[in-house]
Amino acid sequence: MLQHRFIDTARANPDKLAIIDRTTGRDVTYSRALIAALILARRFRQIERGRIGIMLPTSAGGALAILGAIFADQTPVMINYSTGAEKNCLYAQQKCDFRKIITARALLEKTGCAELPDMVFIEDILENLSRSEQLLALIKSKMPTSWLKRVSGSHDLNKPAVVLFTSGSEKDPKVVQLTQKNLLSNIDSFSGMMNIYGMDNLLAVLPYFHVFGLTINLWTPLCLGMTSITYSNPLEFKTIAKIIKDDRPSLLVGTPLFLEGYARQSRAGDFESVELTVSGADKCPEALRELYREKHNLEIFEGYGTTETSPVISVNPRDANRPGSIGIPIPGTEVKIENIDTGEECSAGETGKILVKGDGVMQGYLNDIEETHLRIKSGWYDTGDLGYLDEDGYIWHKGRLKRFIKIGGEMISLVMVEESLNNVTPEEIECCVVELPDAKRGSKIVAVTNTAIDQQAIVKKLSEEIPNLALPKKYVTIAEFPRMGSGKTDFRGLTEIVRELDNSD
Repeated sequence: MLQHRFIDTARANPDKLAIIDRTTGRDVTYSRALIAALILARRFRQIERGRIGIMLPTSAGGALAILGAIFADQTPVMINYSTGAEKNCLYAQQKCDFRKIITARALLEKTGCAELPDMVFIEDILENLSRSEQLLALIKSKMPTSWLKRVSGSHDLNKPAVVLFTSGSEKDPKVVQLTQKNLLSNIDSFSGMMNIYGMDNLLAVLPYFHVFGLTINLWTPLCLGMTSITYSNPLEFKTIAKIIKDDRPSLLVGTPLFLEGYARQSRAGDFESVELTVSGADKCPEALRELYREKHNLEIFEGYGTTETSPVISVNPRDANRPGSIGIPIPGTEVKIENIDTGEECSAGETGKILVKGDGVMQGYLNDIEETHLRIKSGWYDTGDLGYLDEDGYIWHKGRLKRFIKIGGEMISLVMVEESLNNVTPEEIECCVVELPDAKRGSKIVAVTNTAIDQQAIVKKLSEEIPNLALPKKYVTIAEFPRMGSGKTDFRGLTEIVRELDNSD
């Protein structure tokens, strides 16, 4: 059990820092984290049963609230505050059948979220602790380990350990339940394959409502006895670059957008403590690899995962990195490529749907049997992504199936058009392509950049790289792309903006 691993760690390293919170300046040792988890568990039991909402940033408070919920035998429902906090709170309550949401006033103020009737503020709990409940938690924390484990949550590995929501970048978020077994298998397989057991600390800035942040930035260090150096806003690149320089993490894990921001705000030598850099959640550009090689003599190891797989499916091994690929499956995970049309297994080098089986795969979507059956068949989870396996078992990602469109009877990859657009525009310009309905052809491709470009010159260059059918029919400039919490482009949000602009023309 996750909480049992944490208890073992706390007992073995009571004085070691579990969390260095660079947002609040609060440092928490493992022994203090154990006491806080016991206090919060007692409070949470008094206000909620079953599931409990948590909307807190990556911080000591956020980590302790999740621990407290697990100790209370409750399933934390992680609420995304980056894409409409109030709307997401109500959506989560409706979908998951719970009332209370643990949050903080500072977060509501920052996100512009209204205070809802069922919100409970963690600062109120921590500021109004009686001497007796603090003493009770202290006494409990000193009890025999076996007793402490017995009273700290469920012992069922198949019990949900968290409820998360898919990104919603293409349609309404789906509700994903991940069990104790799902998360533990992912932690053990990733940690073993990437040999991080000897590392002392890591930078933890990914949001806990994102599975990448929850598994790798929260539970992995708590289970392995590492120190998490937390900061609440991963987009404050300059601040985080300084944190990396000053606090010297061994492990740096992030999305390409975040990793690029930190590197650009750093100087040579600032990342000298970093032993391993892992990129995930989005395609890692070759330019980013070069930036890390040239500036910090670091190689980026790209991985791949989904919310439904806890998340890691594959990653490039430290001793056999194959840049451009998304690595090989982690131990205990199987991957096969299935032909889109026939359903047969593809041979090496043949592109098809990426299917995954293993202990990290979710049991199903909460209260959605139909969607579960569509995505999981005979234990194989359909990721909705396209790719191929090479002769050595490395996976090469070719894009989302939903990011293919049919024009003139031909299947066109929006990812392919996007990559070509990136190739012919300056490096500092961000590019994306979206699909809009077209009365004559069914669909049309619109190119979006964050800076105005020389359209005539770009069209000429693009026509040398891609077929005429795939050429964008319109070019739009949008200064700031909408983002998901992970830093990925919100395709649905961007498409809506482009559609409004198109309708107003």
